[in-house]
Amino acid sequence: MNQSNRLKLSNRLKLVEQMVEPHYTHIWDCCCDHGFLGASLLSKQAGAKVHFVDIVPDLIDSLENKLSRYFTDSAWETHCLDVSQLPLQRYEGSHLVIIAGVGGDLTAQFVEAICTQHPTLNIDFLLCPVHHHFSLRQKLIELQLDLKQEALIKENHRFYEVILVSSASENTESITPVGSQMWRPGSIKQLETAKEYLNQTLNHYQRVQLGRKIDVQHIIDAYSEVKISMCISNCTD
Repeated sequence: MNQSNRLKLSNRLKLVEQMVEPHYTHIWDCCCDHGFLGASLLSKQAGAKVHFVDIVPDLIDSLENKLSRYFTDSAWETHCLDVSQLPLQRYEGSHLVIIAGVGGDLTAQFVEAICTQHPTLNIDFLLCPVHHHFSLRQKLIELQLDLKQEALIKENHRFYEVILVSSASENTESITPVGSQMWRPGSIKQLETAKEYLNQTLNHYQRVQLGRKIDVQHIIDAYSEVKISMCISNCTD
């Protein structure tokens, strides 16, 4: 790890990084693994303290050694704990909780636990689950969170939704079960990604309905109503 570690970020994590707004006091990089995303944010977010969170002690010990060596002038802290136990109340200021690289159901559990434990805090969540986007979105709606931004990216033949939501309802819009902003691509490349993702998602749930005899018709119906609308003015690719 070094100050140029940003080059090591995958395209997915680069997109997550780009969606981090500059006004947060504390940024929580949860399930941080080797800490590349958080370290990149340390280089980029001069006014924020970055918290590295993982439940694996060896990862946290190794990460702390590297951060102590390369980021002596930056504000950071490591936490070896379950994401559902984030001690947000100990730290004054605005909070962004980043949860990436785990399933949508587990992500939903984490978000619900954090909201339940901190009902009076305004918290933003930047989420990038590896699957189960529909059930995650249902939970976000149930928790009455609002959408600030969302995007779609394809990496290594897999699709990822990146969703920025907030417990504060200022300058936000409602979350929908199947997404909204990500179906308004601003480039030809994004348009093709959106079309491919929609077709793949519909095919997946149709196979589930037929093969596993699980009733997911409501999900099929929801995605069937998606209309992809190109934002011509922002088309660059």
